[in-house]
Amino acid sequence: MAALHHLALRTHDVERLLAFYRDWLELSIARDKRPASVWLALEHDAVLMIERAESDEPAIAQGSRELVALAVTPADRRCARERLLAAGMLEAETEHTLYFRDPDGRRVALSSYPLAAPPA
Repeated sequence: MAALHHLALRTHDVERLLAFYRDWLELSIARDKRPASVWLALEHDAVLMIERAESDEPAIAQGSRELVALAVTPADRRCARERLLAAGMLEAETEHTLYFRDPDGRRVALSSYPLAAPPA
């Protein structure tokens, strides 16, 4: 069985993307190798890597439905919803999940959906 080890997001503006994920998701820096990369700590020893893209790498396609979904508690989701609404950033939502975009246009979700299988 596999578990999340890391997510690597490539960007042409490491500082802007770092500020977004650090400030909006309150993630702490686990490793700082700027200007090339910064690793942000996730739970269970996983990391979110923000890496400098090469100049010829394409940007995220406008309107992309690619998704980075992160687990949050229902209370944290409610708090994030208020912040996202106030900032005009909430793109969509379901009963358990909020959808918005990072500064590069990447779709991000905060979800409290219970993944545990229901009893048989």
